Amino acid sequence: MPGYFPTPLIRALRREALLRDARGEFQEAGIGRREDHQHDQRVRRDRTCWLNGSTLAQCRLQEELEQLRLAVNRELFLGLFDLEAHFAIYDPGAFYRRHLDAFRGNSGRVLSVVLYLNQNWNSDLGGRLRLWPEPHSRVVDTEVEPMGGTLVCFLSEHIPHEVLQAQARRISIAGWFRCNNTTAERLDPPR
Repeated sequence: MPGYFPTPLIRALRREALLRDARGEFQEAGIGRREDHQHDQRVRRDRTCWLNGSTLAQCRLQEELEQLRLAVNRELFLGLFDLEAHFAIYDPGAFYRRHLDAFRGNSGRVLSVVLYLNQNWNSDLGGRLRLWPEPHSRVVDTEVEPMGGTLVCFLSEHIPHEVLQAQARRISIAGWFRCNNTTAERLDPPR
């Protein structure tokens, strides 16, 4: 959805990402959760910084995404209740190989969202999001240019995707709307 968010909000979020990066708040991104968490430069090379709702721009983004959550629940009955999100910076040469954002029955992540914060991006700069229609498909369904203001949504457990190598600094927000999978034996999300 190109131009989904207003330009002033995109600019404010971009400024915040760059400021937090300059302050050293971004960390090398990893794969896996808890005891399986690891850093593997062959799989992904981006850096991330979690959103915490501490700025006006983040609050505005959360308000906008809350409206999206309500609309999706109203139309698709997905039972989404929460959002976790982080800034992601892909420096030149960075990528993220094909993956799913959730594993069936093992995560509360239901709907993935990606919001691009780049200015003046062109296709020569790479960094496209490539999506496949199903987990075992070899045929690419869609490639999305990371143009500022564009929002991409897809099912976390069902749509494999990758970030192609960026030739310039690529800035985005990646997030996941979640369902609550808490049971008497298991707290979701784990603390």
